[in-house]
Amino acid sequence: MNWNKLTLASQLEEIRTISQEKPVLIFKHSTRCSISSMSLDRVLRNWKDEDRDKVTPYYLDLISYRSLSDRIEEEFGIPHESPQVLVIKKGQATYHQSHFGISYPEIMANL
Repeated sequence: MNWNKLTLASQLEEIRTISQEKPVLIFKHSTRCSISSMSLDRVLRNWKDEDRDKVTPYYLDLISYRSLSDRIEEEFGIPHESPQVLVIKKGQATYHQSHFGISYPEIMANL
């Protein structure tokens, strides 16, 4: 899977713009958390190259960019959790899930 790395607050405006045409997936991952690693692995195992036509994926390393997660919470109104996925469509968070609730089929059904 070829993630777009989310490292700058300015990228949130880019995500809003992209999401006007195609949904954006944000995966917030803690490299120190085994639950986060398992959730990420489930997403990666299910990803198909053609899914990139349906959604633009972004990856946020929470250990390195925790303050950016706070900005996501402010911008999209979804309380921070880890791990967490958000789907952004038309500039708004339309779906979110965390921990063991992260399900690839459910993510794709909510694009």
